[in-house]
This record gives sequence, C-alpha cells and structure tokens, in this order.
Amino acid sequence: MEHNNIYDAVFKVNHAEGSGSCFFLKQYGIFVTNYHVIEGFREVGIQDNNKNSSLARVILANPSIDIALLWSEDDFSSLPEIKISDQEEIKIGQKINVAGYPYGMPFSLTEGTVSSPKQLMDNNYFIQTDAAVNPGNSGGPMFDDKNELVAITVSKLKDADNMGFGIPVAALKKILKHVGELDKTKFNVQCNSCDEFISDKVEYCPSCGSKLPDKVFNHRELTDLAVFCEEAISNLGINPILARDGYEYWKFYKGSSEIRMFIFERSYLYCTSPINILPKKDLEPVLTYMLSDQISPYQMGLNENRIFITYRIYLYDIMSDNKHKEEIKKNITNLAIKADELGNFMVQKYGCELSQFSKKEAVK
Repeated sequence: MEHNNIYDAVFKVNHAEGSGSCFFLKQYGIFVTNYHVIEGFREVGIQDNNKNSSLARVILANPSIDIALLWSEDDFSSLPEIKISDQEEIKIGQKINVAGYPYGMPFSLTEGTVSSPKQLMDNNYFIQTDAAVNPGNSGGPMFDDKNELVAITVSKLKDADNMGFGIPVAALKKILKHVGELDKTKFNVQCNSCDEFISDKVEYCPSCGSKLPDKVFNHRELTDLAVFCEEAISNLGINPILARDGYEYWKFYKGSSEIRMFIFERSYLYCTSPINILPKKDLEPVLTYMLSDQISPYQMGLNENRIFITYRIYLYDIMSDNKHKEEIKKNITNLAIKADELGNFMVQKYGCELSQFSKKEAVK
C-alpha cells in the first residue's frame, strides 16, 4: 500500500551506541542521516514508526559536513517522495518543521521558525531555529511550510533552550550530484576538498592529497557481553543488528511479544517481556498462576497492571566461562519463545489483554 504522508519516509536509526533519525529520498533510493549518528558502524538498523525494521548499509560518510548515506536492499517504493527545496536561502521567521525520533522515542514533529539562516559554527553554516531539537533528532529532516526539505537536523548544543540547527540542503545537493557513482556494496568516504569517493583505508585522499578525518575508517567493537547476547539473539533467527537499541541494550519481537535485554547496575543481565495487562476482575486465578513455579527458570512479575516474564542472570555467571554459559544462552533464546506462547496463553486462559507493546497483528 502506498503511503501519502510525507512523514512516513522518516525513520529511526538504531545501533549498539544509541539511536538517531534518517529519511528516505525516493528519487535516489537512499537514506540520509548525520555522520555522527552512524560513526564507527558499517551496518545499522532502520525502523519506521510501526516498528518494522530493516538492515541498512552505510555507503557514504562525509565527516566534514556531518552527512552520511545509507542503503537498504528492502523495498521502500511505497514511501512518499520528499521534495528537496530549490529555495536559495531560507528566510528569518520562516516556518520550520523538525521530524524525527528524539531520545529514541516514537516519531514526533516539532514546529518553529528560523532564527538565523546562516549561523557559522565549526567552519560550516547552519540554519538556526527555535523548534525543539533533542538528541535522537539528529539526521532527521527539516521541512518548510510547503513540506519541502530545507535542512538535515543536527543536535549541536546540549541543554540549549529554543535553539536547534540544521545542515542546509545545499551541502546535501553537492553529494547527490555524484551519488550515481557510488558503489553501494562498499563503505565510502568523501573527500571534502575534491569530492572524491574513497573506499580503501587511507590517511590521505589519493586524488588531491588532503588529509582525511581521523578514525573515519575505524569500526566500533562490541563488548564480550554484547557478543554473547547477540549469539543468543541469532539463535532465534533474528539479525542482532536489527535488535540493537543502545549500549548493551536490545529490543526485538518474537511473534507478538516485545523482548528487551539490558544490563542493570553492572551486575545483572535482564531479559524481559511485557506480555499482558491484568484483567479488571477475577484476579485470583491469574495471580495464583503467576506465583507458581511452572515457568522456571523464568519469573512472572507486575509493574502496575502490566504482566512481565523475566530472566535475570548474574553477569559473573556469563563472563566467568563456566560450564553453565551455554545453558544460559539457551535460556535467553527460550525466553523469547516462551514470552510469545505465554502471552497468548494468558489471553485464552485468564482473559488478559496483550500488552500495549505487543504486535497484535503477529498473533496467530
């Protein structure tokens, strides 16, 4: 089904260090974001506001102007086309809409006006606006009152009230002129001096000799704990890159259930799923079942009226390389399967509703 809402083309970017925003340029078949959003990664997860995730490859990085391009093999032909503004210079007082995923939350839109069309910082010009811009908005689009793209949102200053910034589309247009030359199977760095695309790890541009930004070809390595957790996720047939939602934090779906994995107080790994909501009456049978030991090694618990299934592991038991390590990994994998089964069981047996975090369309 074709989408008509331009904001459907705005996605969340997820990886092992956090999240940001990006948007799809249908006419080029690529996603645009900030370089600092994906710095150190070659593949990231992109997610629409319905929590549908796709794997995206970083195909271009230009650290000097803080722009990166992503490409995905998935089909996005149903998304609306974002029109890039032809306006030479945006005006003071002009309306601006900032779209994205602030703080990793669901999609949001904030409105403001242009405070300065050419604010010079770090040797580049930015559009300054009084629209709310927060961490997580970076890489998303700024639209004018005609819903045309005028800038790429960038969070430049922390704790700054009524102050947001955007990279003018003129900088993006320079890249798009040459985007047809990009090899989408490789990670490319663009020299900001001569616009050359460089895929081999070098310190200086082979065309003009300019020094490339430090560490631009470096990869961010996962911790040993993250490797262990992602092996358990892989055993479910899920690409762990798509499950990443921050530093040593994962969130993914198995069937209808949302599974969360995270470190607590640097002592425990929690694997948990909000599966159901308590019924409004006849609570005794539900609570009796929850207090039973029928789902060991997992536990059921309550947070207000939400029912959780949880598996808590002491980190020492994972990292000490003891004989139980593989058993723990298997238990993590099985919790995701159990959460989906148990959520449906609680609906059928006790009349509980599925959690608001569940994917209702995935229920069999």
